[in-house]
Amino acid sequence: MAGKLLGLIAGKGDLPRAIAEGARAKGYEVFAIGLQPLVDDSLGNYVDHYKPVSVGKLGTIIDTLKKSGAKEAVMAGKVPKSLLYEGKIKPDLKAVTFLVKLKDRSDDSILLALVTEFAKEGIRMLDVTEFTSELLAPKALLTEKKLIESEKKDIEFGFAIAKELGRLDIGQTVIVKNLAIMAVEAIEGTDSAIVRGGTLAGPGAVVVKVSKPNQDRRFDYPACGLNTIRAMLEVKARVLALEAEHTLIIQKEEMLQAANAAGISVIGV
Repeated sequence: MAGKLLGLIAGKGDLPRAIAEGARAKGYEVFAIGLQPLVDDSLGNYVDHYKPVSVGKLGTIIDTLKKSGAKEAVMAGKVPKSLLYEGKIKPDLKAVTFLVKLKDRSDDSILLALVTEFAKEGIRMLDVTEFTSELLAPKALLTEKKLIESEKKDIEFGFAIAKELGRLDIGQTVIVKNLAIMAVEAIEGTDSAIVRGGTLAGPGAVVVKVSKPNQDRRFDYPACGLNTIRAMLEVKARVLALEAEHTLIIQKEEMLQAANAAGISVIGV
């Protein structure tokens, strides 16, 4: 194989594509495993090798990566934990054994155990930002619409609570209005939390997204994109505040254009 080989375990959303593009720009050959039914199979157009595998088949995922020859890999994209409780995953024996051994089913417990499991098989998980550093939100107002004083106060209020939420490994996003929490992100994910909180708040909600205080850059790294703006537009939320240098903006140019068109402020804080 021509370049250094990188395994990519890809879930839902645009982050896997961004990582694939970043890795190939650095000279990596990318072997992607697309987790079904979550992944957009067009990812295959942006990698060197593509293999779809059911999200519950942990044994197949590990075996496929090992056979590819990849010694390094990245996990990227959303894999909703709710699938475990909705009966939509048919786990193989390896996955069942893995789940039984977990101390709890928090995101960090599951993902750190996965990193350890892959390491046992000779596959090292890499820092997501190694291939996406240019997508990190800068500390600046990124859109045309400036903040009013009440929005600045809501950001400050929400930031501290979102950090505590992350410390407890519950979620990384809060929805705020007039110094009151309208919703906190949990198992449903960021976009659904925005719609829920924005529906309760009415027009003008502020969305605050942060990294966990001890964020492991190998997994569950906070990211936002066009779908975030679409969710905000649905409920007329007004501000998206991102922890600067600790949150990824996927499809940055398109996202900020959409935010400007919608009159939404996006700021790195």
